[in-house]
Amino acid sequence: MQIRYFFCFASLFFSSVAIGQVSDADLQRAVGRGLDWLASNQSRRGHWDANGMYPSAMTGMAGVALLCEGSTTTQGKYSRNIRDAADFLIRRSRPSGLIGEADDDRYTYGHGFGLLFLSQVFGEEEDEARRAELMDVLARAVKFCGQAQTRAGGWGYVSAKDGGDFDEGSTTITQVQALRGCRNAGIPVPKEIIDKAIAYIHKCSIQQGAGGVQYNIHGGGGRPPISAAAIACLFNAGEYDDKFVPNLLKFCDTTLGSVSNTNDYGHWHYAHYYYAQVKYRQGGKEWEEYRDKIYRRLVPEADSEGAWPQGYIGKVYTTAINLTILQLEKAALPIYQR
Repeated sequence: MQIRYFFCFASLFFSSVAIGQVSDADLQRAVGRGLDWLASNQSRRGHWDANGMYPSAMTGMAGVALLCEGSTTTQGKYSRNIRDAADFLIRRSRPSGLIGEADDDRYTYGHGFGLLFLSQVFGEEEDEARRAELMDVLARAVKFCGQAQTRAGGWGYVSAKDGGDFDEGSTTITQVQALRGCRNAGIPVPKEIIDKAIAYIHKCSIQQGAGGVQYNIHGGGGRPPISAAAIACLFNAGEYDDKFVPNLLKFCDTTLGSVSNTNDYGHWHYAHYYYAQVKYRQGGKEWEEYRDKIYRRLVPEADSEGAWPQGYIGKVYTTAINLTILQLEKAALPIYQR
């Protein structure tokens, strides 16, 4: 664990050079205040929500942001917060494997983000009893993902049987990244689930005109947020040489590269949550140029409390996303590492 913290610190130190108009001190101040805001707004039960909604999704996203700082369930400034968040999601694990509540109209988001968070917690958990408990939750959650997958290979807002076999891109991406997090942590994930999901992404990829990944296999036009998320998941799956990646990158660089455009599509923060992961994976000049622009955009937008109020889902959502972007260079989580 000490070695891990050394490398996290070293990575952050060397990345502090030349980050445009945002000084390292300003960056660390913004990140620290944001993390403290998240910690102080966690409920006594261990969760976060979006104006009373989506507690599993918000807890998974906020928990990941705290993990990016380098804390674990046993060490670090936010260890208690992370442990309480993990406990909350473990309690919400259903016998079916679903992490969350079936009466949530978009429960696959909560399942996916909760699963991603718990997979990253599992990788650092040292207590044997706790590992066994987490392994059981994760194994059942992976099984639920497989059962919830549609015949086309995607996922919808609810499972295939509950949603009439409907699927769409953003929920599909959430499941794929969570499953990859589980596989990285040593949880068995059937290969056919991932293969079907990648085939689904391919089916949704537009190869003519402007390109991009459409809403689902039935159409909807190229969507910058889903396209960025698709590339991130292909990279997570080790598909760096996937034949669809060059066109998708070109589409995302055109629609998202300036970071200033917020009017031509919705879900700006969601789009850059994934696009930042893509650029960080690319590394070198690609990442450095994007990093400078996104830091200049995000750091000054924090409010007086240290949170980010932009976005219609709520402060927890936007703050968790922005903190994840601003901490990628710490390389604390395997799912975001190069």
